[in-house]
Amino acid sequence: MGRGILHCAASVRRNELVGVLMVEPKIPPTVNTAGDLIEWVAGRLDNSGVFFGHGTDNSRDEAAVLVYHVMKLEHHTGNRDYGVRASPNDLADIQTVLDRRICKRIPMPYLLHEAWFAGRRFYVDQRVLIPRSPLAELIDAGFEPWLTSKGIGTALELGTGSGCIAVACALALPCWKIIATDISEPALEVARINVDRYGLSARIQLLKADMFIGVSGRFDLIISNPPYVPAAEADSLPAEYRHEPSVGLYSGPDGLDSARRILQDARNHLNSKGLLVLEVGEQREQLEAAFRRLPFTWPALDCGGDGIAVLTAADLGGFEAAVPDDANDD
Repeated sequence: MGRGILHCAASVRRNELVGVLMVEPKIPPTVNTAGDLIEWVAGRLDNSGVFFGHGTDNSRDEAAVLVYHVMKLEHHTGNRDYGVRASPNDLADIQTVLDRRICKRIPMPYLLHEAWFAGRRFYVDQRVLIPRSPLAELIDAGFEPWLTSKGIGTALELGTGSGCIAVACALALPCWKIIATDISEPALEVARINVDRYGLSARIQLLKADMFIGVSGRFDLIISNPPYVPAAEADSLPAEYRHEPSVGLYSGPDGLDSARRILQDARNHLNSKGLLVLEVGEQREQLEAAFRRLPFTWPALDCGGDGIAVLTAADLGGFEAAVPDDANDD
């Protein structure tokens, strides 16, 4: 983070916006149950100006993630465990993690080495992006109505990162085999942890590859959540994003470098009735403008999020349809 690094020691932090030295308050002795701790931690997060968006979008949910993780409580119990008292070690651990979250703006999943995707727990660290893709909803639905066959099939994931998408696909499509690629060897090491955790090493092959380079064969499904943030936006993002690997975030001047490569080559790697599912987030309009001849379908998602394009092999058509229109502009 260069000059943006925040120094924190003994619960002292320097506010990076106003340069004021501040002291993080300690957990009061009267705050010692799970419910009270969630309320207190949420208040501290609200007052700190941290950014939410790496697995949670508000202070209370993030506080619950921290407290339940440290106290080894299960989220499915709801507020039933709010009366459980924290041990002295629990209180110390919650304080330590909270201080680092506020002082250094490290996203909570990195501090806990835990993230959730499609209702499942995954290991994460700073070698990979934190899972937060709305693709989970399509995966849970088995890609219906576009993917009609749930029998034996093959899938290719480009840019697997933590491996959470590949694992979720394998669990949703139990007769399928999946190749999951990434250009980053460290990311593949994290993906291996998660593939092994779910006992899927026989069905998920992890492959170091740059997009389709080195990938052979055709697939019934190609899925990707590639980098799609314009490089110029790097300095304007909240400090939390500086802890994530830039290779997984940024993709050229308009954020579409990776998407272009996928669209231009996907037809050569899809079966005749194959499906391409491509997430581009806020770059939807730019993608449609760049590929005006492609009939994108943008599913409406009940759980929130957007920017997921669906194309069949037939939609991709011949080579001309897969050439970006902006490539022909003067």
